[in-house]
Amino acid sequence: MKLLCRSAAPFFLTCLLAASANAHESRPGYLQLTMTDAETVKLLLKVPARGNSRLGLYPNLPDNCVAVGSPATYIIDNAYTERATFKCDGGLFGGQVRIDGLSSTLTDVLARVERPDGSTQIARLTPSRPAFVVEATPRALAVAGTYLVLGVNHILLGIDHLLFVLALLILVADTRKLIWTITAFTAAHSLTLAAATLGFVRFPQAPVEAVIALSIVFVASEIIHVSQGRPGLTQRRPWIVAFIFGLLHGFGFAGALNEIGLPEQSIPLALLLFNVGVELGQLGFIAAVLLLSSILRKYIVSWPGWANLAPAYLIGTVAVYWTIERTAGFWN
Repeated sequence: MKLLCRSAAPFFLTCLLAASANAHESRPGYLQLTMTDAETVKLLLKVPARGNSRLGLYPNLPDNCVAVGSPATYIIDNAYTERATFKCDGGLFGGQVRIDGLSSTLTDVLARVERPDGSTQIARLTPSRPAFVVEATPRALAVAGTYLVLGVNHILLGIDHLLFVLALLILVADTRKLIWTITAFTAAHSLTLAAATLGFVRFPQAPVEAVIALSIVFVASEIIHVSQGRPGLTQRRPWIVAFIFGLLHGFGFAGALNEIGLPEQSIPLALLLFNVGVELGQLGFIAAVLLLSSILRKYIVSWPGWANLAPAYLIGTVAVYWTIERTAGFWN
């Protein structure tokens, strides 16, 4: 299976790196509406930006909402941020909130409504569904569906996490070992995702992201060592390496979830469904790699020995770049 996974790896590397190159354009927007009382709403909008140019996404509140004063706007960390206050005669409940311009993009917007009683409503807006209705009471089923989709989207757009999994697939030839390895990775990042999201442990996000990139460099180098007849710990006990680095990747997942936030009335359900979504996305990626590998079994041809190491060098090169970029980011 190792040879087959290596033969499929260039295809998935191309897809992942193409997705990484377009990640800026596909970054989601974020809209938060906080009801400080029955008729006052504070708006926070974050939209992807590059330099002084921003994505053309504009919140459109119900007609009974009138802006109070001028909005505060600024661009920082490649994101346009807008803060404003609205007075909504009769309240916001039952009104429709729309993101103008969303239908002509490829991105999504996560909308979060905080009610005066502390409960929240989460909605995922897409180009085909750019609006939602503000509800007076939370619905557990809607929360579950939203966080499940958010989990799937996060892992499939998390190119660094997928590269780590792809490297493990290349390294682990035995099916039984592979099952234990993926199980260990899943268990580990589930633990730290829950612990960090619930506030039991806290780590600065920037160093965590840098070490995640470094973990990919490690497994890529292990592939090269195996080809040279020097199998390391990842080859002998892959589940140990998967578990240790899975803990780090869990903190990465938690960082994304913390940005979204959890609905106070459904924290356990939202956390569970986000984690399930992450697992479904991860298993879908693994299934796709193995399926393509089995298809290539019928058409595989021989190639020079050095070509088998191309995926490892590509994965390692990208991961080294991320490590330097992320390290420089939090030292500046």
